[in-house]
Amino acid sequence: MDYAPLIEKKRLRIPELEGIMAQDGFYDDQRAAADTSREYNRTNSLLDDWDELTKSRENLEENRELSRSDDVEMAEMAAEEIPTLEKRILELESQVQYALLPHDPTEDRDAIVEIRAGTGGDEASLFAGDLYRMYQRYSESRGWRTESIDVSSSDVGGYKEVVFKVSGEEVFRFLKYESGVHRVQRVPNTETQGRIHTSTATVAVLPEAEEVDVELKPDELHIQATRAGGPGGQHVNTTDSAVQITHLPTGIMVKCQDGRSQGKNKEKALQILRAKLLEAKIREEAEKYSAHRKNLIGSGGREEKIRTYNFPQNRLTDHRVNMTLYNLDQVIAGDLEETIDTLQTSEMEDRMAELEASV
Repeated sequence: MDYAPLIEKKRLRIPELEGIMAQDGFYDDQRAAADTSREYNRTNSLLDDWDELTKSRENLEENRELSRSDDVEMAEMAAEEIPTLEKRILELESQVQYALLPHDPTEDRDAIVEIRAGTGGDEASLFAGDLYRMYQRYSESRGWRTESIDVSSSDVGGYKEVVFKVSGEEVFRFLKYESGVHRVQRVPNTETQGRIHTSTATVAVLPEAEEVDVELKPDELHIQATRAGGPGGQHVNTTDSAVQITHLPTGIMVKCQDGRSQGKNKEKALQILRAKLLEAKIREEAEKYSAHRKNLIGSGGREEKIRTYNFPQNRLTDHRVNMTLYNLDQVIAGDLEETIDTLQTSEMEDRMAELEASV
């Protein structure tokens, strides 16, 4: 695709943004000012990347020409630089492509992740625990922070349900692909005849909602304190610290019992509720997208089987992009880079095609 027309539009946008930022009262609306400033910084960063990409492409052609020179020493020096230039060009092309896409503000957000054991009994709860640890390790590798919000443990050491928050740089941009049904195929420890069992767990990834995104009216909320239950220590089992909130217009109900304080649990429950209501709004907007993109990102519906983890063959299959890897041991240890990169690339290609058609 020829990015030049899109780049030119971005260049023309810079003086427009500078004009807006120079107006009296620009900072009176803090949210609008922040959005404009972010757009200005993103656009400048894009143009810097484009200029570097253009220069790198020119350097690559020069080095390829010099590598065919009769001057052996000069040819060797030029040839040595070619791999570095090629790698940098690929990186810049990806950065430029992403920056040219219409900006989705939720991609900058932190995320709330819910994992629930599906079919498969105890084995499903153990798999839910595996997924929880996988996301924790992936988050650590990216420098993100994870915070438990609500946990319901199983008797065998897994989780019936676990809800946690991931905070950091562009968390939702990378984790949004994880929503859906995850299927595991392996031999349980209790299986005496070596038969492979199939179990599932569901994952929902929600962008964290700000108060301005969703208005929670007090008369639309039913809030009640309940007795916390399940494993978690004497304090959890003997106090009414758990909080359950029902959003009456939608019937959405959330519960939080992980904190020792009822106030903290109420705060976390409201955080989850806002995220769920924002997700509902996003799903409505998603109807405008192409069918391919909706299928790729996923609606977060629990009927969508997105990935299979086959332990006997050390195989991971992502069904949305027909990708198969034979490094499941590394993936389950938190190495999700290749999987997520592939999904991002596929999504960007589709969105760029839509953008090109609209130019």
